[in-house]
Amino acid sequence: MAKGTIYANRKYVIGVIAVCIVVIYTIRLLVLQLLSDDYRLRADSNAFRKEIQYPSRGLIKDRKGRLLVYNEPSYNIMVVMQEQQGVDTAALCRTLGITREWYAKRMQEIKDPAKNPGYSRYTPQIFMSQIPPEEYSVFSEKLFRFRGFSVEKRTIRHYATSLGAHILGDVGEVNRADIDSDAFYRPGDYIGKLGIERSYERELRGEKGIRIMLRDVRGRTKGHYRDGAFDTGARPGKDLILGLDLELQELAERLLEGKLGAIVAIEPSTGEILCMASAPTYDPRIMTGRDRGKNHAMLAADPMKPLLNRAIMGMYPPGSTFKPTQALLGLQEGIIDKNISFPCSHGFNYKGLHLGCHGHASPIPLVPAIGTSCNAYFCWNLQRMFSNRRKYGSVQEAMTRWKDHLVAMGFGYKLGVDLPGERRGMIPNADYYDKAYNKRWNALTVISISIGQGEVTATPLQIANLSATIANRGYYYIPHVVQNISDGQIDTLYSRPHYTQIDRRYYDCVVEGMRRAVLSGTCRGANLPEIEVCGKTGTAQNRGGDHSAFMGFAPMNNPKIAVCVYVENGGFGADFGVPLGALIIEKYINGRLSPDSERKAELFQHRRITYGKYAR
Repeated sequence: MAKGTIYANRKYVIGVIAVCIVVIYTIRLLVLQLLSDDYRLRADSNAFRKEIQYPSRGLIKDRKGRLLVYNEPSYNIMVVMQEQQGVDTAALCRTLGITREWYAKRMQEIKDPAKNPGYSRYTPQIFMSQIPPEEYSVFSEKLFRFRGFSVEKRTIRHYATSLGAHILGDVGEVNRADIDSDAFYRPGDYIGKLGIERSYERELRGEKGIRIMLRDVRGRTKGHYRDGAFDTGARPGKDLILGLDLELQELAERLLEGKLGAIVAIEPSTGEILCMASAPTYDPRIMTGRDRGKNHAMLAADPMKPLLNRAIMGMYPPGSTFKPTQALLGLQEGIIDKNISFPCSHGFNYKGLHLGCHGHASPIPLVPAIGTSCNAYFCWNLQRMFSNRRKYGSVQEAMTRWKDHLVAMGFGYKLGVDLPGERRGMIPNADYYDKAYNKRWNALTVISISIGQGEVTATPLQIANLSATIANRGYYYIPHVVQNISDGQIDTLYSRPHYTQIDRRYYDCVVEGMRRAVLSGTCRGANLPEIEVCGKTGTAQNRGGDHSAFMGFAPMNNPKIAVCVYVENGGFGADFGVPLGALIIEKYINGRLSPDSERKAELFQHRRITYGKYAR
């Protein structure tokens, strides 16, 4: 090869190498300046300190303005990992009352992206959270000795009483899913975990603010950047006023001590929940501070499931409290009328099938059948409906009509209460039985659903809502806990009436029957002086002891309260359901219990039911 050609080729090689070097440096500069924030963060860290201003969480009060949940000062100890090198860790540990091992473990957790997503060594990270004021005051005196450490003022929730844990819920530290789903949160923030603290999180949490502080080359704060021109103040969360009556809630929780079950009371004219007690319960005050995780684990491990809100999560056979729904749809469908009577020979007897009942007059029409809770009457009602091929064509079509009525009454689906975790209950449909019996079934196959047994289940909230619907003669408002939001409005979902498919005149028949039950039937224990109570017992069969249930409302013609009581393994409805329901009604209508009723309340408060090997 000619010498000149070699030199020419070398020129091109050198040129290519030079171009490659220029391209590499250009790419690196682009990465550093446009794609990487490493140097920017380092520069910002030297010049600015961004301090998040946390808002105070909204207060929660009962319907009479009594404070239920408020805030107390708390402090987080923060650390900037880039700046804390050389700190006297022994002195730091002595000041904070921690061990060297705990210090080392915590530092590793801070740097672990799996445990601390979004970690940056240039920004403040939480070293210790929820330090009480007394510990903060000790640390703040020596803070100047610990470079890279600072204190962030926060608030911690405080619950004024031990009541209403399942309604109020609690607040805990955010997890990664919370951070990923909402840019509002960063590690160390708090979020509502249960109850209305969770369902009204956006209203309660407020809006964060920020202060941009200018620092010198030695890291000393020199003041606000541009005199605070870019600072924003925190906006406190909105206060909530609940429909809850604290005194009524206290009575409901007292009456359920030593039992499993729930009590729900609703104001029929608004749908506001006056009390909602679930047993066993717990003290919401143990779910705050640094011990929250430990206490939550303890409650979660309890075999009696105190974290379970049985009022909205417990799915029970409604038993005889379901019979008014059967009377209403029978009347609406023209299957029965107020005067038609059915025989009851200690139960329903048809084609070899016997479903038992207690002794009473026979044959019996509708109003006394409700008053005495006759099983046979409602079995005949269902048998006539499901066997009416002329009207419905098939048992499947009859059952579809049956289910549609019950759904319109608030059964089979979630009502939409403003609390997390509500269950829907169970109203079977034709497809369910077609699959179970290979399409070979009839009214006798499913006859137990006519008295609230079999596959039918409901929550205590749904049963209380049925009582409110009957009190209103055919409509209800979706039950809700929150009555009002400061500087806001509750969802219009809770202010719209929901009408059933039943004519008002048929509700009058059922109300008459429920009043008969209190005056001379199964609810005589709810017959209160000067208060016209309407009620219906329920004795729901169970694999163990029968469940005791009651639903009722008062006064009859100007209803102020509708209530459901459900006590697991409590026996007959008259054993626990009726007397507890009567006490709730008397307390709310009169504002107090009579001396005799107070003695009765104390008696039931101390009555315990043994559940398997666990005695409460």
